[in-house]
Amino acid sequence: MTSTPRRGGRPVSGEPLLDRAFRLLDAFTDDETTLTLTRLSERANIPLSSTLRLAQHLARLGALERQSDGSFTIGLRMLEYAALAPRGHGLRAIALPYMEDLHRATRQHVQLAVRENDEAVIVERLSAPGAGRVLYHVGGRVPLHGTGLGQILLAYSRPEFQEAYLKRELFLEPEHIRMSELTLRAHLDEARTTGAAHMARLLPEPATSVAAPILDRAGRCVAAISALGADGTLDPQALEPAVVAIARAISRDLQRSSR
Repeated sequence: MTSTPRRGGRPVSGEPLLDRAFRLLDAFTDDETTLTLTRLSERANIPLSSTLRLAQHLARLGALERQSDGSFTIGLRMLEYAALAPRGHGLRAIALPYMEDLHRATRQHVQLAVRENDEAVIVERLSAPGAGRVLYHVGGRVPLHGTGLGQILLAYSRPEFQEAYLKRELFLEPEHIRMSELTLRAHLDEARTTGAAHMARLLPEPATSVAAPILDRAGRCVAAISALGADGTLDPQALEPAVVAIARAISRDLQRSSR
């Protein structure tokens, strides 16, 4: 019978592949969220060649993400699974009290999202009665061009990523209305200039959202927060200062937590 090694112990002969995969995932900590291949091998106590093969496979599945310098981080697919659990961590834990403040003040839906490749993933949402129907659930994926959250994440992404995205044939859903490169570029320019994005949709019912970026210590946009409500229930211009202020407060606490 194969036993599971303790964390940091030597792997036993014939250890199941799934056990080894979790040993790699267990190598990441709050203090070491990014690991080089060598460090990952050391912490998981798995040979370097085996670590590389397994890490590459986990990256293809989305459980890990490989950075441009070759290091690895936990992938957002794991966050999608974690969003189904009753407890949250990290960004969500820091943002939630502020989201609750915005929710109480506006009585609108409040959402938090992060970017994964060419989509956004909703990591938390507070719903409000009477604020209209919400199309996306926690853990769900959101198009970058068709939502306020997505446009913020796109506007603050790398220029080369933006340019590649802008060259696509894009449609607003569920209306299935084509969005031109010129229109999207104007939205992104405005988002960077004002620090907020406004987005309206027609279906399944008219609604408007206001979103703002959450920044880390390096000034990178790591998430976006938005307030969303049915047309007639909110004034986007009046709501923008509150959403921006909440985003800045979350950014401040996030930056302090990473020191």
